[in-house]
Amino acid sequence: MRFVRASKYRHVYGQPAKKELCYDNIRVSTNAWDSNLIKANGKYISVNWNASGGGAFAVIPIGEVGKAPDQVPLFRGHTATVLDTDFNPFNDNVIISGSDDTKIGLWKVPEDYSFHHYVDDDDNIKDVSPVALYSGHKRKVGHVSFHPTSENVAASSSLDYTVKLWDVETGTDKITLQHNDLVTSFAFNYNGNLLATTSRDRKLRIWDIRSNKIISEGAGHSGAKASRVVWLGNTDRVGTTGFSKLSDRQMAVWDSSNVGAGPIGGFYTIDSSAGILIPFYDDSNNILYVGGKGDGNIRYFEFQDDELFPLSEFQSTDAQRGLAVAPKRTVNIAENEVLKVYKTVSDSLIEPISFIVPRKADFFQDDIYPDAPSDKPALSADEWFGGKDVDGPLLVSMEDIYNKVEATVKPSSKPELKKEAPKKEEPKKEEPKKEEPKKEEPKKEEPKKEEPVERSTLTPPKSKVDDLLQKDEVNSLLKKAADLDGDEEEPKEDKDSAWDDEPEQVKEEPKEEPKEEPKEEPKEEPKEEPKVEPKQQPKQQPNEQPKETKPAETSTETASKPLTLKGTIEKLSQVVDGFEKVVTRLEAANLEKDERLKALEEKIAQLLEKK
Repeated sequence: MRFVRASKYRHVYGQPAKKELCYDNIRVSTNAWDSNLIKANGKYISVNWNASGGGAFAVIPIGEVGKAPDQVPLFRGHTATVLDTDFNPFNDNVIISGSDDTKIGLWKVPEDYSFHHYVDDDDNIKDVSPVALYSGHKRKVGHVSFHPTSENVAASSSLDYTVKLWDVETGTDKITLQHNDLVTSFAFNYNGNLLATTSRDRKLRIWDIRSNKIISEGAGHSGAKASRVVWLGNTDRVGTTGFSKLSDRQMAVWDSSNVGAGPIGGFYTIDSSAGILIPFYDDSNNILYVGGKGDGNIRYFEFQDDELFPLSEFQSTDAQRGLAVAPKRTVNIAENEVLKVYKTVSDSLIEPISFIVPRKADFFQDDIYPDAPSDKPALSADEWFGGKDVDGPLLVSMEDIYNKVEATVKPSSKPELKKEAPKKEEPKKEEPKKEEPKKEEPKKEEPKKEEPVERSTLTPPKSKVDDLLQKDEVNSLLKKAADLDGDEEEPKEDKDSAWDDEPEQVKEEPKEEPKEEPKEEPKEEPKEEPKVEPKQQPKQQPNEQPKETKPAETSTETASKPLTLKGTIEKLSQVVDGFEKVVTRLEAANLEKDERLKALEEKIAQLLEKK
């Protein structure tokens, strides 16, 4: 019987936007560098643009949907390809960029900016210039990201094998985390004090940023392709995506304080596709979304008790190269949207996708909308670099946003720490051993459950019978109790044990007297004749027509009155009751057999000692 895990997010589904609500005529960069290519903040979408004459990216206001003009305003200033961008979580109009020219760019979206019509007095398209360009890295800057709790703090990774922490207001790099190879991905933890990094040397590292120390390090995914890392919300767990040695796509969950112990529960194999998996974690709903480059699917898993449970999958024939997720505070709460994703299609279209919890209600759903990170910083750059700590970002009430009132902001709670990660691997291995006693327990409780079964369906009694019939001993015993067709199976049971033959042979004596039985009866008849009578009294099956009167009575009743659903259920319940009695007797016989075996073993041991 298949077990379906209960979850309020089991039916979450992805709903793509209509064609007229997409962003068309987009020219996404064709550069092969592994980045997300697009970013979103609920107000704008930034796109690494395929532009000539130096590097550039475009910024699209969320409301300006439809086909873009052939000439659009671009954010120009880098002398080489823009590889990554990120929005300031505390100022929607501020963007940071990393480029192949080794520079970090700081940008501000003009107040009168429009993607479809941003021109000067002569109706010429205007480009946007950077506020500042910062130098510090020696080679290309591949990834950039703002700090989750502190204002004007950002991180960047480069091909010079370093990750730098910047005060973007002053343009100075305050901290440098040196690696042994190219950093393929990095992620801040919930309060921004730790940084998880994956590298081309196939190592996963957890850094205490301000002390510039590695607090945990270990081997990550063994495949040659790039792996990604994401922090799993307000916990000490991180999630990674990568490849195995056989190029299978994988996921894993790690204890950030003990990466060297390996992934918790092992690696999760996804499939054998070649595209890199891009992970996003929704800490409000504990759901990990994973989208693959080169395919159109987005899988999502619920993270609970250090395990990833698959929920469903958004499937599409339109492959994506870039994915971006908008902040939680910008979702459509009225339609029960829990995540807004933007994906690139054929490098010319950006398609919004809404992930929705299907519910019919006209009021705020507080169980799926806890407080979310706000647009207010918890610390300044000087405070954070100076060593001040907070538990996490300032949170905003999603109910206030739903009611369109002034949103209240409050601090985060302390992170959830789980210390016994390695011990949770052992019960997984022992589960099959514990299944046998668990099967016996519901057998004693099922008579109580038969009453509500009559109100619904017949499937519970059938599943009970199936569970009982899985045992070979029960099968053979029931066949001989029902009819005389089980005589041919006796030799197979004789091989198992001598005690198994006793109840079976005594059952057959009162029904028939075959010629073969006297060979085995003399030793066992006196012991088990009193046990046989109660086994035949319940008369579990109506197949014993020649000797029993009850099946004859039921046949006359069915001839005069048609069987109802209730009558059928009652008969099935009688059969189950009979099965239970047989099982209890079988258990008693097994106990007796075990005791005799122990006695024999003790006698043999004593004889051996005497010799």
